[in-house]
Amino acid sequence: MDVPPEPSTLRVFVALAPPDDAKDELARALQPAYAAYPRLRWNRIEDWHITLAFLGELPSTAVPLLRSALAGAAASRPALQLGLRGGGHFDERLLWSGIDGDLEGLHALATDVRELVRSCGIDFRERPLRPHLTLARARRDDSVSVPQAAAGLGAFVGRRWWTERLHLVGSNTGRGPGPIRYRDIEAWRFGAAVRTGGDGAPTAP
Repeated sequence: MDVPPEPSTLRVFVALAPPDDAKDELARALQPAYAAYPRLRWNRIEDWHITLAFLGELPSTAVPLLRSALAGAAASRPALQLGLRGGGHFDERLLWSGIDGDLEGLHALATDVRELVRSCGIDFRERPLRPHLTLARARRDDSVSVPQAAAGLGAFVGRRWWTERLHLVGSNTGRGPGPIRYRDIEAWRFGAAVRTGGDGAPTAP
């Protein structure tokens, strides 16, 4: 079977991802919304991520430069303690869960990542960091479902967790009519390993 050639460009971003048990916890809280708002375009749980820098469409030749820079960035930084909390929306169209925890460290990491990307000669549109986890998008004729689903998440408070890896992610956005799909191009562990206590709860690295 012929293997399709790698695309000459990739739509790329740098992100963090919650661990599976934290995502499962939020997914359980979303069960009523899944049932109540089936017309929303729900993201797959495996695609949930916290974007640090959206780089847009890049030539595939830029990826090796990013790999080297981001590997060093992850190795030199400690893990962050974060959590998922509440819900909200952007313009009644995009449903998200909020990020709690070491937000100062999260903003500092995003700043460092963006500076590193620019040091590789890669330019991208600068967007303010608004830490969130995108959950779903509404159809154009639906301005009600997302705000209502966000209100239903208002009381959600997830457990805290330590970030494990820095992810370089590619997506198929704009490459067809189907849903957005993401894949890790590569991911690197942060320098300080996460330890757990006797009950399995994370402790300071």
